Amino acid sequence: MSLFGNLFSGSKASNLGILGTDMHSHFLYGLDDGAKTIEDSITLISGMKELGYRKLITTPHIMGDYYQNSPETILPVLNAVRQELKARAIDIELEAAAEYYLDSEFMAKLQAGTLMTFGNNYLLVEVSYLNAPDNLAEMIFNIQLAGLTPVLAHPERYPFWYGTFDKYHDLRDKGVLLQLNINSLTGHYSPATKKIAERMIKENLIDFIGSDCHHTGHLNLLDKARKERSLAKLLDSGKLLNQTL
Repeated sequence: MSLFGNLFSGSKASNLGILGTDMHSHFLYGLDDGAKTIEDSITLISGMKELGYRKLITTPHIMGDYYQNSPETILPVLNAVRQELKARAIDIELEAAAEYYLDSEFMAKLQAGTLMTFGNNYLLVEVSYLNAPDNLAEMIFNIQLAGLTPVLAHPERYPFWYGTFDKYHDLRDKGVLLQLNINSLTGHYSPATKKIAERMIKENLIDFIGSDCHHTGHLNLLDKARKERSLAKLLDSGKLLNQTL
């Protein structure tokens, strides 16, 4: 049974299937603040398939002492969910990377050389919502020195940059790719976040868009976001890298 009713009714709603791949989500159960059980995982993944996605690269949090994930904790859960999808004949490709918090422990992880990347050596990273680390430029440089391309998760959600919009251009100039949360376009996080997200689209700053889906409420918001004109503009731009994954 459909999670969204008649999903593609109405000609004004964008088709997220155009993206092919979602590269930011929390679908692996028991690892972070996303799916709690394997049933949660299957429900969320099934919802993404219904929205038109053909491939999901799910990205559990890795964050200091809070979410102490690693390939050793992530890959067994990935395999269990894959087996359950196969058993239920749910045809969708599932991979895993991770969303790394740029904290005091990150550099040790980078030096260990065991980071979980996606696509063309892309590394998904996030920073605190209160302020970016003082050594952000150094971290970016070291990520690149390791042969990886940093992808900053949901930059539109960092309010400390709202008054200095040029910072987004500066990050791009430094080789950082920017990933927008689709649900930011609904005003879910805040009206200010929506405004910044729309400006980033207008100024061609977005390289990836992701669901950052944690629960079924986020799925419903993704369906709502399909009616946002700014999303249609972004999908029609032909510049998103999701299709290359």
